[in-house]
Amino acid sequence: MSTTTSIQTTEVIKDNGEIDGKTKLRKWLNMNFRIEMTDGRVLIGVFLCTDRDANVILGNCSEYLKNSDGETEEPRVLGLVMVPGRHIVSIKIDETMDTSPPQKYYYEE
Repeated sequence: MSTTTSIQTTEVIKDNGEIDGKTKLRKWLNMNFRIEMTDGRVLIGVFLCTDRDANVILGNCSEYLKNSDGETEEPRVLGLVMVPGRHIVSIKIDETMDTSPPQKYYYEE
């Protein structure tokens, strides 16, 4: 006997008009994130998941370093990366990467 489970992705609006945190995270799945780290590195990759400690998993990730002149060097391809939350300075949605058609890294029903 098999059972099927369906996931509802309805937006939960709080009393103050804000969208529920889980709903926001689901909207950000498969989007390109730009993460700046405490040591000056910049990681750009596809947001796959996070946890309660603010650790972030990025897929198809590249690392960008700045040389001593302040110029950005060629990116280094890292692939799948776990970024510890304690080392994250800022996270932004990266609009510079072209993702047409967007590649899905998770199963969607």
